[in-house]
Amino acid sequence: MTGRYYEEFEVGETIEHEKRRTISERDNQQFCDMTMNQQPLHLDAEFASETQFDGRLVNGLYTMSLAVGLTIPDTTDGTIVANLSYDNVEHPTPVYHGDTIRVQSTVTDKRETSDGERGIVTMHVEVFKVNDPEEPLVCEFDRTALSLKRDHAD
Repeated sequence: MTGRYYEEFEVGETIEHEKRRTISERDNQQFCDMTMNQQPLHLDAEFASETQFDGRLVNGLYTMSLAVGLTIPDTTDGTIVANLSYDNVEHPTPVYHGDTIRVQSTVTDKRETSDGERGIVTMHVEVFKVNDPEEPLVCEFDRTALSLKRDHAD
């Protein structure tokens, strides 16, 4: 377990997640297959080449899911009760096969539950494309998790 207990989160802190991931065509294809999303913009090279994006895009839900996964070791691995919500999701810049992403999370809020045995932590998650010199923001969202408190972990 490498995650943080409720008490270890500090409002205002930004967590730079070290793990990165280069997204392959296979990653995107498998995600689309598993979720039954057959959008040609993600899967059909000829169709996608004739759009404003000039090629296939990585499924935005995959980008978001991967971002959450990259945050887990530094935030909630083994210390989470449940993810409560994902809010304010935006995809300002497209992601293509071969792009590498990095993630950072900023703790924006935390509060104890009414019984005082757990805590609710909200983080603003930002995803950046690192193989672009400008490192543009490709996805952002707010993630709210119900977290264990150290004294009530068992």
